[in-house]
Amino acid sequence: MAGFKKFLMQGNLVQIAVAFIIGGAFATVVTAFTTVVLDIIGKFGGSADFSSYKPGGVHVGLFITALVAFIILAAVVYFGVVKPYEAFHERYMKEEDAAATEVDVLTEILQELRQGRGQGQL
Repeated sequence: MAGFKKFLMQGNLVQIAVAFIIGGAFATVVTAFTTVVLDIIGKFGGSADFSSYKPGGVHVGLFITALVAFIILAAVVYFGVVKPYEAFHERYMKEEDAAATEVDVLTEILQELRQGRGQGQL
């Protein structure tokens, strides 16, 4: 039972749970936004619901509607999440910190190798 409790309390599990909850809420927002954009498209070009579109008797309308919704979703995710994250990362994360981290890791690896082989052999 203690192992199960430890598993549940791990940071990664909590972070994943929060990500799923936020993702579900974000999906609702994106779905509503997609509906608004499709309605705007419908105002300019007739019907934004392509579900009944059948050129030559082939039902491609559902695919077109899904494709438009996917493109809107991808744009929202890219411009609403990815670009702001990249800007935040560039602004607040310093390259010196990354270089120092690499040096620290290499120094730690070197120390572990020396301890594994003996102090004077490396």
